[in-house]
Amino acid sequence: MKPARDLTPEDAHSLRGVLFDLDDTLLSHGVLTRAAYDALWSLAEAGLRLIAVTGRPSGWGEVIARQWPIDAAVTENGAIVVAKDGSGVSRFDPCDERERRARRTRLAEIVRDVERVVPEARLTDDVDARRADVTWDIGERMRLPDDRVAAILRVIQGAGARSFASSVHVHATFDPDDKASGTLGYLVRAFGEDAGAATAARYAFVGDSGNDAACFAAFRVTFGVANVRRHLPRILVPPKYVAQSEMGAGFAEIAAVLLERRGKPVGCDRPGRC
Repeated sequence: MKPARDLTPEDAHSLRGVLFDLDDTLLSHGVLTRAAYDALWSLAEAGLRLIAVTGRPSGWGEVIARQWPIDAAVTENGAIVVAKDGSGVSRFDPCDERERRARRTRLAEIVRDVERVVPEARLTDDVDARRADVTWDIGERMRLPDDRVAAILRVIQGAGARSFASSVHVHATFDPDDKASGTLGYLVRAFGEDAGAATAARYAFVGDSGNDAACFAAFRVTFGVANVRRHLPRILVPPKYVAQSEMGAGFAEIAAVLLERRGKPVGCDRPGRC
């Protein structure tokens, strides 16, 4: 991985947007710091599309797409997209309600199986805001040992479901998308992007952990905040660049580099006059 400051002006100028994870990337231990939020606004004011790409629930997406300077939130690891739509939001779910209910029933069976195998495991406190997955807390409000996390993953996989593990949660889902495919599908539908051009040059991704691996592999211009180093054993293709700082401070550092390479320093809303 190269230092974030090694980003070339050519790559910075080719970008139409920035895709970013939330937990431990934009957020610092669950908190949106002033520096990270200012960085979001600076990127938006520079004319870049901003899309949150997160394992967090679609219910969160409906809030942040309304209130933050972003175009959309790809939530639940790619399954559900919530996009800004005038003064409100619109939600894209590839499943009809009948299929969604059937998948939720199968997920409830996995929850019961996990309760039996790993009784100390706890569902996350945001699980009721989810449509496409269920999640267990492994590092947000409680710390679950690696062997118990592995036991949860075995239950999920044994039920024929897909699993994701972030720095804070384990996810189970029957939806086929991951963060990369869900995001690319949105870019094609919403903006008419060519998927190849989007991944090669037009969008950068910023992340930190194992459930970001699909995006690190799919996009050419990728960044990790410094804490990504703890998760590299679970990331087949590491990010191309890495920040010196962790979490929200690292996101702000990456935003500053992007804007500097594009000729617009952070905090400057008058190009060429700062």
